[in-house]
Amino acid sequence: MPPHPRPHRPRPAARRRERGFTLVELLVVLAIIGLLATVVVVNVLPAQNTARIQKAKADIALIEQGLELYRLETGRYPDAAEGLAILTKPTAVGAPLKRLPEDPWGRPYNYAQPGRDGRPFDVWTFGADGQEGGDGDAADIGNW
Repeated sequence: MPPHPRPHRPRPAARRRERGFTLVELLVVLAIIGLLATVVVVNVLPAQNTARIQKAKADIALIEQGLELYRLETGRYPDAAEGLAILTKPTAVGAPLKRLPEDPWGRPYNYAQPGRDGRPFDVWTFGADGQEGGDGDAADIGNW
């Protein structure tokens, strides 16, 4: 009679591989992901605010061009009661603007005619905070 075969037992190294990740390994990976996320957020948020400010300046320049086209076609700038919405209405040549943009924070641009300091008009946005005045990202942005 042949000897009874011993049951196969996995070696300790093989058993360790089958168990998965340890708690320490998972915590290290989560800490690394948290650090990377922090670095990305710290570097991306200021760039996003800068992009919004640049977009507001570009929108204001576009509105200024529309106002100049309107003046060339009608001989005058729209008054404050007509506002900027008149720039999207067709004139003899066509509408100066296809659509009126909103500021990067989702609010309409402000318009005054006549403008301050002898300017024919002012176009502005109150910035990120939506209130007059402010510093940095909350500063007013206009054609002045």
